[in-house]
Amino acid sequence: MTLTSAADLRSRLEGVAVIGADGVDLLDERRFREELLDELVFDAVFHADARVREATRWVIWCASQAIGCGSASIHALYVARGRGEVDATRFTVPAINVRAATYLTARQAFAAALERDAATVIFEIAKSEMAYTDQRPDEYTAVILAAAMREGWRTPVFLQGDHFQFNATKWASDAAAELEGLRDLTREAVAAGFLNIDIDSSTLVDLSQNTVPDQQRVNAENTAELTRLIRELQPSGVTVSIGGEIGEVGKANSTEEELRAYLDGYHAALGEGLDGISKVSVQTGTSHGGVPMADGSIAEVKIDFDTLRRLSTVARDEYGLAGCVQHGASTLPDEAFNHFAQNGTAEIHLATGFQNILYDDGGLPADLRAEMMEWCVANAADERKPGETDEQFLYKTRKKAIGAFKRELWTLPSDAAAQVGANLRAKFGLLFDELGVAGTRELVQRHVSPVAVPRPLPASLGGDERRTVSAGASVFDDDGSGE
Repeated sequence: MTLTSAADLRSRLEGVAVIGADGVDLLDERRFREELLDELVFDAVFHADARVREATRWVIWCASQAIGCGSASIHALYVARGRGEVDATRFTVPAINVRAATYLTARQAFAAALERDAATVIFEIAKSEMAYTDQRPDEYTAVILAAAMREGWRTPVFLQGDHFQFNATKWASDAAAELEGLRDLTREAVAAGFLNIDIDSSTLVDLSQNTVPDQQRVNAENTAELTRLIRELQPSGVTVSIGGEIGEVGKANSTEEELRAYLDGYHAALGEGLDGISKVSVQTGTSHGGVPMADGSIAEVKIDFDTLRRLSTVARDEYGLAGCVQHGASTLPDEAFNHFAQNGTAEIHLATGFQNILYDDGGLPADLRAEMMEWCVANAADERKPGETDEQFLYKTRKKAIGAFKRELWTLPSDAAAQVGANLRAKFGLLFDELGVAGTRELVQRHVSPVAVPRPLPASLGGDERRTVSAGASVFDDDGSGE
């Protein structure tokens, strides 16, 4: 059952919640979570009326704050880690890119975390993923928060914009336009409730320059430029967590000299009086999504953990950051993950491995999978490289089918959804155990103080101030980033 109109939302909530000018008063939290949330979040994503999508997203946002699982920044915890108040080798924060069947997938992650009393978990989406998965920030926020409430989550939820990445080719032809595009995306994300943002201008590093500081200068200056914008946009009482990047994933491994040059240049460009980044992504030998072999298997990757350890130590001891961030890691073998915490890695980004579970580990109906592969052949043929096998081509392009089949993946048959969900939950549990995040809820409660971030009542629910409906916003180019 879905709503007929935004006005119908009030009657649908009767006896469960009351919509007021300042938010939502929950009368029966259990019924809201167990009887209404599934319907509300579906309408927040798929309803044909943009006013209904806006109204249901507003209710979800307000309800999450009332329950105690609203969106928050992890900045204070990362700064405490940088000061040595949190053991840097105790855990590595998993940042999960949820591409497909987002509500189902996020519920499994929250359930696995709850079983372990783990709260240092980030849910993120990259600039490129927003395009090919058809998920703008406002929608993604609503779905993740709804999943948290549905599973009984009562601690802050960390929503992150991942790989807000500059396109080097577009920068070379029109730097001002490329920067403004990133500024627009940042405005959209912060307005949607993303209180953690990863800026990636590492694509602008110029290795033709004679010195490392000169090579990193444009990277550092653009990170500082977007940092200033985020500090202007962030809600009152919130310090958005910001990350930078020095090594483009898939290229040469990062060095201590590059890290220092970038951070020194960044702080010089940022100036005094503003909180800076709290982490920095580096390259240690991985590539986004893994490298498919001719038979479709993934090439073995050897992480340079020594680089991770040394650079994380420099980031913490010399600059007060939480440490370094590892991208492109979800396709690593299970036995690799316990090494990240041991080497002081602050955060690890995980995406393609969960997509692979959906496609390859059972549960996805065979006819749907075949249809998605046919879509790739018909719609991504221009991405096929000479000499690629069918397996290599489909492995690299099948992520592009997720947006086209978004509704089908949300409405899997119950038995298929149960199997996919069980597979995902098992993987989340393994990762959370190996990354050491069990028992971290106490740390979040100690260091993260949630701030109420009110939103004006939308016009569709009788609000006086008309708001621009974000549902169906413009799609940014798919620059190939994202894990």
